[in-house]
Amino acid sequence: MTDVVDSDELLRRIQRARACAAEEERSWRARSDELEGSDPQAARDAAVRTLAYEAVTRVLDEVLRPGSR
Repeated sequence: MTDVVDSDELLRRIQRARACAAEEERSWRARSDELEGSDPQAARDAAVRTLAYEAVTRVLDEVLRPGSR
């Protein structure tokens, strides 16, 4: 796929990706908290996914607003 996009469209795509990553981070954090007592292994797996989405969110924050963190 070699579609050419302008800077505004690229910015919108990055913002959507950041919003998606932030939502996934919240979802996995809630799942980790929910599973903590009943299934510790699944809670750890969810916590790892939380950290991964947190990293993606931070990187996209830096792309959108350099020096913000």
